Amino acid sequence: MLATLRYLRVSTSVPFVSSYPPLLKFCALTSSIMDSINTHTTSSFATSAHRSSTSGGGRDSAMKESRGRSRGRGGGRSGSGQDRIDALGRLLTRILRHMASQLNLNMRSDGYVKVQDLLRLNLKTFANVPISSHTIDDITEAVGRDNKQRFSLLEENGDLLIRANQGHTVTLVETESLLKPILSAEEFPGSVCVHGTYRKNLKSIMESGLKRMQRLHVHFACGLPTDGEVISGMRRDVNVLIFLDIKKALEGGMKLYISDNKVILTEGFDGVVPVEYFERIESWPDRKLITFDQKL
Repeated sequence: MLATLRYLRVSTSVPFVSSYPPLLKFCALTSSIMDSINTHTTSSFATSAHRSSTSGGGRDSAMKESRGRSRGRGGGRSGSGQDRIDALGRLLTRILRHMASQLNLNMRSDGYVKVQDLLRLNLKTFANVPISSHTIDDITEAVGRDNKQRFSLLEENGDLLIRANQGHTVTLVETESLLKPILSAEEFPGSVCVHGTYRKNLKSIMESGLKRMQRLHVHFACGLPTDGEVISGMRRDVNVLIFLDIKKALEGGMKLYISDNKVILTEGFDGVVPVEYFERIESWPDRKLITFDQKL
């Protein structure tokens, strides 16, 4: 209102009221003030509505955004029940696979760290819960709930230890200590050794082989991403399957290993599994053969 009155003092649209009788002066002035207020309000509302629409849709969008903030990256309400444990499991995966070095964790060559050391860290989970507020029982529950069996627990000298079974980028772990060597193709009769990827990556893979990238190993699953079945070592949304010839790879000198959760891993040769060791390539889920010389 004060802003409007200040505006009226300098506006050229109001001076004509000075020639009116007192009552008419008041009515005209009041009408002018209300028109200005309505114009200002309509303009502000239109601007606000435009901002809302461009950012995703008014009140519904704001409510969704609010719900998203309250849920955090872990999903669900911050610190509540199942979501609290799921968020803890996600953080454990990151720490044990990728962050041990930067956090100065005492990680053994087989990947194990003491649970108590984890509970002393100054970190929050994706549910915005300090890891220090969790208990050993919470960590045990997170391990048991993980449907891909990404973790192993070990009790030793009165201490509980935990490790990620595979997927490491930290060089503190040693392959021979972490994983069990595969010595013969006969150890896996009838099973498959398959790497899941995406068609957009296939041209590069066919030119230079499968690379381990930042990880210590190239990962292969022992099964297919069948609907309703959880397969460790492969994402569910892949659309290309690359099958490894285990016998040929071992005969060629490639070292293969298997993790506690049945993921087949290899460092390849200098971090690369060459195309010559591919048995076949298929599209997924229609399982059509992709020939090696097929134009991609």
